[in-house]
Amino acid sequence: RKYAAIGNKIYEKKDRIKLVLIAGPSSSGKTTTSKRLALQLKVIGLNPVVVGMDDYFVNRDRTPKDAEGNYDFESIYALDIELLNEQMNQLFNGEEVELPKFDFTKGYSSPSGNKIRVGSEDVLIMEGIHALNPELTAQISNDRKFKIYASALTSLSIDENNSISTTDNRLLRRIVRDSNFRGINAEETIIRWPSVVRGEFKNIFPYQENADIMFNSFLIYELPMLKYFAEPLLRRISPVSPAYPESLRLLKFLSYIIEINSKEIAAIPPTSVVREFIGGSTFSY
Repeated sequence: RKYAAIGNKIYEKKDRIKLVLIAGPSSSGKTTTSKRLALQLKVIGLNPVVVGMDDYFVNRDRTPKDAEGNYDFESIYALDIELLNEQMNQLFNGEEVELPKFDFTKGYSSPSGNKIRVGSEDVLIMEGIHALNPELTAQISNDRKFKIYASALTSLSIDENNSISTTDNRLLRRIVRDSNFRGINAEETIIRWPSVVRGEFKNIFPYQENADIMFNSFLIYELPMLKYFAEPLLRRISPVSPAYPESLRLLKFLSYIIEINSKEIAAIPPTSVVREFIGGSTFSY
């Protein structure tokens, strides 16, 4: 119903809104949200066109570096802001543009061969950590934009004094997804997590108030489901690992939750946002 409500808001202003921007912290379900919203827009007669924000990365030699001299891919200046604004405005003016394609292996951008033109029923959808930062789309009229902030705000508490951390829920999502689809074990995910959170406080949270609407992707059954997948991964972390204390804390937290079984997990709809993390989704990622 929430997807439908967002779709209806966009449809009501379809003559003006041509760019839907979706941002949110790590593992908040941004990708599934963009795909579900695109499906909803098709249902009500619009033609959604998904544009990859990551394809607007600058070439590696122009990528900014952090204080330690490493490439800072989370900086907004790692994106070609000028090209993004230029192409979006060209599309809004009825011109045809060829979208870029960034090669992450080689570290440079090149023409994709994908030429598009925006018609009266077309809506561009773009998701990424900087989507709500006004600097990213500074040259695009606000009337053209519809901004969505996606998060996973838990609605459960352990008891009357202890609520369940939204950040812990997202960390468990990421541990499961990284293990299933990115070849990254739970130890590596936990070690990287503080850096991810720092990036969120710098690049995402300050701009959440710019959103026209907030989408909460948390599902009431997901913590029992995440326990099923995450607990074995956490138990593999060695006591000598720097991630071990955090794994113990998460295992203690999960001990308060009764996991669901494999038959119940099989009953989770293939369009559910949690399928982004456990697999079996209707959508491709």
